[in-house]
Formats: sequence, structure tokens, C-alpha cells
Amino acid sequence: MKNNRNTIFYFVITGGFTALIYWILQKGKSLEIGKNYIRPVIEKGHWNDFVESLSLNLHHPLAILLAQIITIIVVARFCGWVFRKIGQPSVIGEIIAGIVLGPSLLGYYFPEYSLVLFPAESLGNLQFLSQIGLILFMFVIGMELDLKVLKNRAKEAVVISHASIVFPFALGIGLAYFVYFRFAPVDVAFLPFALFMGISMSITAFPVLARIVQERGIHKTKLGAIVITCAAADDITAWCILAAVIAIVKAGTVVSSLYVIALAILYVLTMIFVVKPFLKKIGELYGTKDALNKPIVAIFFLTLIISSYTTEIIGIHALFGAFMTGVIMPDITKFRNLFIEKVEDVSVILLLPLFFVYTGLRTEIGLINDPFLWRVTGWIILVAVIGKFLGSALAAKFVGQNWRDSLTIGALMNTRGLMELVVLNIGLDLKVLSPEVFTMMVIMALVTTSMTGPALNFINFIFKTKDVSPVEEVATDRKYRILLSFGNNEKGKSLLRLANSLVKKQKDKTSVTAMHLTLSDEMHAYNLEQYEKDKFLPILAESKSLKQEITTLFQATVDIESNIAEVANNGEYDLLLVGLGKSIFEGSLLGKVLGFTTRIMNPDRLIDKFTGKEGLFENSPFDERTRQIIAKTKKPLGILIDKDLRKVEQVIIPIFRAEDTFLLDYAQKMIYNNGSQIMILDVNENLNNNFVLKSALNSLEQKYPQNVTLINNRIIRKDFLAKLDLMIISVDSWKILLDKYSIWLRRVPSVLIFKH
Repeated sequence: MKNNRNTIFYFVITGGFTALIYWILQKGKSLEIGKNYIRPVIEKGHWNDFVESLSLNLHHPLAILLAQIITIIVVARFCGWVFRKIGQPSVIGEIIAGIVLGPSLLGYYFPEYSLVLFPAESLGNLQFLSQIGLILFMFVIGMELDLKVLKNRAKEAVVISHASIVFPFALGIGLAYFVYFRFAPVDVAFLPFALFMGISMSITAFPVLARIVQERGIHKTKLGAIVITCAAADDITAWCILAAVIAIVKAGTVVSSLYVIALAILYVLTMIFVVKPFLKKIGELYGTKDALNKPIVAIFFLTLIISSYTTEIIGIHALFGAFMTGVIMPDITKFRNLFIEKVEDVSVILLLPLFFVYTGLRTEIGLINDPFLWRVTGWIILVAVIGKFLGSALAAKFVGQNWRDSLTIGALMNTRGLMELVVLNIGLDLKVLSPEVFTMMVIMALVTTSMTGPALNFINFIFKTKDVSPVEEVATDRKYRILLSFGNNEKGKSLLRLANSLVKKQKDKTSVTAMHLTLSDEMHAYNLEQYEKDKFLPILAESKSLKQEITTLFQATVDIESNIAEVANNGEYDLLLVGLGKSIFEGSLLGKVLGFTTRIMNPDRLIDKFTGKEGLFENSPFDERTRQIIAKTKKPLGILIDKDLRKVEQVIIPIFRAEDTFLLDYAQKMIYNNGSQIMILDVNENLNNNFVLKSALNSLEQKYPQNVTLINNRIIRKDFLAKLDLMIISVDSWKILLDKYSIWLRRVPSVLIFKH
């Protein structure tokens, strides 16, 4: 009765007020006569007017900007994925995406489309948005620097990093002497041109270098620590030099720039001795709270904006102010993590690709249309490599490093990436660099960054050694070895309990390895050790309570799924255990739409769709990560659907196919090691029809008669399922269960799905 009353009330209210609105509007038309209002005459017809209105909407500045952002993000993500797949940093792909969308490719072959998508009048909006992205990104870069590391290894780092700046800086100025007359803009003096050529040769991309060190698993080694420290020192020194160079260029002469440099020094001292203690006090007061409130966040962001504004007004660029704010952030890991999480996704995913494309729009490869110009480009690349690579390597050798480590340091310090583009864009904005030189230097940045990985591989090949990586564990015995890979701690503990149930009484003949991988672009050098410690602390506590010894593996990577499969395939493991993440939209119309969108945005899945690999799992609620692991892993694989697995005492194994015989091997391990009660459910009477399956079950029953129960009833009661701890099933039987017995899914306990 109450529902009917609510329905009647709804229709009376909405209907009554709708009628009142209509009556007022009709009465209001009579007021137009007194206003001498003349109705517009539709000359072109209603449809043509609609089309014309739609065209105006499409050409509105906001619509153009949104279309640009959509195109840029899609192309940048795709190109980044392609370059990750070939072992290059994703930043190279994103830079290439900018060049693809610029006049070098899209503008050259499809000029009409390029003019529609990137009209000249829209580039100002794109530039300002990209600059905001850069300001936020430089704030993150400043926070990534760990100044404590600089203190601990200051002597070696300062020698190597300053040598890696001075040597290429001098070579860059020498190169400027030879190219100034032919390539410098007409109204630019030699001093600013030479200084920008010098600083362009000297820069190192700290973020890209840190990611490479993490991905190669050398961040825990002495070499990795030295490289990170050198890059941090290089970053700070290079930005200070760049600020001085900008001051000289804007002031016109060295003498007049001294006023700007004096103001810059005053600004730096104020940030270090006034602002930093103030922010540190706030950090100490609020660093223990679970979440920062909005006024506190506002203080830090306001500091960032004021700092950037100050350096822009002084004349040393807003990016230096953003970088400096990041550097003086409170030295509290939680604080920095919170701000990086708030800033990084917006800056890196949304705004930074705009900068790459804006750079690409200014890069015209077509300007290098002569063999002479390509020779000059080659000389620029050669001078850049000799200056940075040899300068760093020789300095490292001088301070006592061996040749392998010295050359490795040189190869890593030669990485330029995004930081080089920032410097080049500043030079082009100041009209110090000509479009030809800008294009040559962008090509140099791409070449020197992309050569880092191959150079490191070549150095390792020459010296017949390999980077020491925690995931490259080689078996020295014939133990039964289990590898469990976890994302979050709760799933990690469930996987550990499961592994323990398989090996508990055979500890001298078994080993368990717990592995956690994280995306390298989500990891930061300053808190890497703390992050690893936090991730493994609950797992180690659980292993202690289970009295199960474990080995821990941790690494940052660009492709978690491929790396999990690679470690399992190459590490001589007998079983890989992973957790399953299930989509909350599974089975709904929205889920199907999102699934289609995932294929478009995930090239791996799109390729599998065309090659037919995806068909095997299309009816399964496997998340994308698990689906990729299944496709790439060549070892026995267990996928746990965790429903808070606490113990493994009551276990049911439904047998849908004769090929499920291998599941009895795992049942035997659980009985022997854990004393588990195993219930075998013969769904399709396979025991009567398959001799191998029947023999295996008879052997298990004879050996453990008190632990094995055979069930023939297909109807499973709800109260029976509620008493179970775990269901073990094969991948193929899981598909059958989903298709024909989906009602079970509401009642089943945790499920372990095996791929044999």
C-alpha cells in the first residue's frame, strides 16, 4: 500500500508541476508582443540549422581541446606500450607519439586532418596545459630525490656527476662554435646559444634512469646506489646551471644577469631556511594521521604555485620553482607518497602527453632534408654520447670503480629522455635555438635514451656478467619449489597458507618463494627499500606463525604479467600460485562494454582476440592480469579465488573430465602434509569410464582411507558447501562449471583453479 501511495504522489507532483510549467510558458508568449520581439525565420531548414550548430560546437575551442586530449592520450599510451614491448622506456614511445601527431608525419601526409585537430589558434591552450603538467611533474621529480643518499655517498657522486656535466658542457660549447654561424637564429648572440648547447648536452633524465635501475634489479647493489646518487646530484646541479643560463639569456649580458642570479640565490636560501622548516613542522604534526585534510593539502599546493610563480617572475623559469618545492618537501615517506599519488596520475597520464605532442608539433623532421644536415645531426649525437658517456665512465674509473661498473654508469648517465625535451623547449621559447637545431637535438635525445638498454646489454656481454637481479634465482637442488606472486597482503597471506598446506611436513625437500612485483612507473627511488619492507612485513609475519621459511623476491618492472611468467618459466619452479582479481561488472551489460573498451585500450588483448588465443578464456571471470599470466606461463599454475582462506582442512575436488586426474597429486600432498579431508565429486561418472582415473583414486583411498570420501550426488547442499575451506578444480572444468553449474558459484568456498 505504501509503494502505491508513493507512486500516486510521484505522478501527481511531477504531472501537476509539468502542466503548470507548460501553462506559464504559453502565457509568457503573449509578453513578446509588447517587447516587439521578432521570431527568427528559418531559411535553411531545421536539419541544416542543426548541422550548422553541430559544426560550430565541433570547432569550439573547448571541443577542440578535448578532442586533442583524447587523441593524444590514446596515441601516447599505444606508442608507450609498443616501446615497452621492445624493451625501451615508455617515455621514448610517448615522445615518438608527439612526433607522429606533429608536422613530421600526420601534418605531412594528412595536412587537412592535422589542421582540423591542431589548428594554430589552439596551440596556446595546449601549451599552457602542458606547462601545468610539467610543473606538477617537476614537483614529483623533486620529491623523488633522496637527499640522505647524497649525504652518504657525496664524494664519489659529486666527482662523477660534475665530471658528467663539465665534460659534455665544454664539448657542447665547442660544437656551438662550429654550428653557430650556420644554424643560430639571426638575432641571437653566441653566448646564450653556446650556453644552451652546453646545458643540452649535459642533462641526465633522473626519472628514466631510476626506472631502468629498478627494472634491471640493480637498485640494491652498490652500483645501483652510486648511479642513483650520481643522477640525483646531476639533476640538482644541472637545474641550477639551467636557471643561471636562463637568467643570462633573459638579462642579455652576464653582468646584468648577476641581479637575477642574486635574486635566485635569495629565493633558494628562503626556501631552504624559511619554507622548509615550516613545511617540516606541518609534516611532523600531521604525518601520523591516516589522511591529510584539505587545508593542509592546500598549504602545500599553494607553496608549489607561489614558488613556481616566484621563479617565473625572477626570470629562472617556473619549473625550477616546482622542482625546488619538491626537494624541500618533508622527509616523511608517507607524506611524499600521498602527494605523489595525488599529483602523478594527473600529470603523467593526462597532462604530460600534451607536452610530448606539443614538442612533436614543434619538431619538423622534414627540416632535416639534406645529407649535410643529417651529418650535423650525427655529429651532435656523437658529441653528446662522447661527452656524457665517456665523461661519466672515466670519472667513475678514476674514483675506483672497475671498467664494467664505470661503463655501466656512463651508459646510464647518458640517458636524457624527458628532461632534455624540457631544456630544448625552453631554448626554443626563448628563441635561442632555431627550429632546425631544435629538431636535431630532439633526435639526439631519442637516440641517446633508446641506446641505454642495448648499451647495458652489450657491456654485460663483453664482460660476460649479468646484472644481479633478485628474480634470477637459480635452483641448486631438486627440491619441490613453489613460487607465489601476490599483489596485496591479504591475498599474499592466503597464498602462503595454501603453499604451506602442500609442503608443511617436507620442509627439507621443499622451498617457498614469495614474490611481489610493482610497475616501475609507480615506484620511486627515494622510498624503494621502505616500500619493499612494508609489502613483505605481513607476509613474513604470517610465515613465522606458520613456521614456514620463505625467500622473498621484489622488483620493479614495466610488464608485471610477463615478468611473473618469465620468473616461473626460468626459475625451475614446480608450481606458480597467483591470486585472481574479479571484475565487479562481470556478466553485466556494462561489463561487456568495458570488456570491449579494454580490448581497444589494451593492445595485448586486442592481439589475442585476432589470433584466437582469447577464446579459451572468454567465458571465465579471469581478470586481465590473470588471463595474461595463464597465456604466458609454461609451468603448473594455481589461481586462487580467495574468500578469506584461513585453513585448508575440508577440500572438495569436482571431477568433470578424465583429464582431471592430475588434481589427485595435489590432493595427496595436502593429505600428507596438512591432514586435509578430501572429498572427490564424480560429476559425470568418469570413474566408471576411465581406468587411469579410477586407478589413481583407488591408490589414494588405499593409502589414506580416513582422508578420502567419494561423492556421486550432483546436488550439493548449501550447508555442506558452507563447511568447506577450498575447492580444487582444473581450468577446463572451471569453464564447464561456469557454463552448466553456475548456481554453485554463489556458495562455493575459496577456489584453487589449476592449469596443468
